[in-house]
Amino acid sequence: MPLVKIYLWKGRDKEKKKELIKKVTSAVVDVIDCSAEAVQVIINEVDKDNWGIGGVPASIKFPDR
Repeated sequence: MPLVKIYLWKGRDKEKKKELIKKVTSAVVDVIDCSAEAVQVIINEVDKDNWGIGGVPASIKFPDR
């Protein structure tokens, strides 16, 4: 059973995450030839204050995203 973990900054709407889950599932099914029911997708949403890029919190590096 394939398990895909995706880490994103908080703030995306429910419909975008739903679309992401659907498309990731479809890609896994196409590539490894399994059923969609076997694919699991977990989205972990992280505050930008808790995500560092190049030694700087993402909230400082990307304040408008």
